Amino acid sequence: MKKELRLQTLAKLDQLSAEEFERSTALLHEHLFQLPAWKQANTIAITMSRGKEVPTMPLIEKAWQEGKTVCVPTCFPETKEMTFYKYTPETKMISRYFGLLEPDPMASAAASKESIDLIIVPGVCFDRQGYRIGYGGGYYDRYLADYHGDTLALCLTVQQTEHIPVETHDIPVSIIVSEKGTIYQK
Repeated sequence: MKKELRLQTLAKLDQLSAEEFERSTALLHEHLFQLPAWKQANTIAITMSRGKEVPTMPLIEKAWQEGKTVCVPTCFPETKEMTFYKYTPETKMISRYFGLLEPDPMASAAASKESIDLIIVPGVCFDRQGYRIGYGGGYYDRYLADYHGDTLALCLTVQQTEHIPVETHDIPVSIIVSEKGTIYQK
C-alpha cells in the first residue's frame, strides 16, 4: 500500500506545471516563515531537495539570513543511520546515498540531536495525523525515535492523502505546512 501511494503521489507531482509548482512552493515557503517553530529555531536540520521536492535552498538561504545554524544529513547505508552536519556555503558536499548531496563527514562538524531545534522532515506523501511516506529507507523514523525538538514537513496539496498505513516504527511529524497554510499541528 505504501509503495502504491508513493508512486501515485510522485505521478501527481510530475503532472504539475513548472509555473504551478513554483507558485505553490513559494506560498508554502511564506507560510513556513510565519510559523513560531521556524521563528524560534536557532538550529534547523533540512535535506538538500531534488527533483519535484519542495525546494529547500531558499529555506537554507533564509535561515542563514536570519542567523540560524543549518544542518544537512548524511546517510550511512551500511549502518542504516543518519547524522546531521553543520552546513555553510563552504561545506564540502558529496553525492552518496541515492545521489543526494550530503556533507562530507570527513570534512564537516556533526551536530548533536540536542542542538537541533527544528527538523524539516522530507517525504513523498502525508496524512492529516502527521504520518508520512518517505523513500523507504527508514532513516528519519530511526533518527526521530529519540528526538525531542520540533518536526515539520513541507507538503503540497497533491501530496496529501486521507490515510497512510502506519507501522509501529513510524514517527509522525508535529507540523505539516502546505501552500494553503498549516494543515496539521500536534
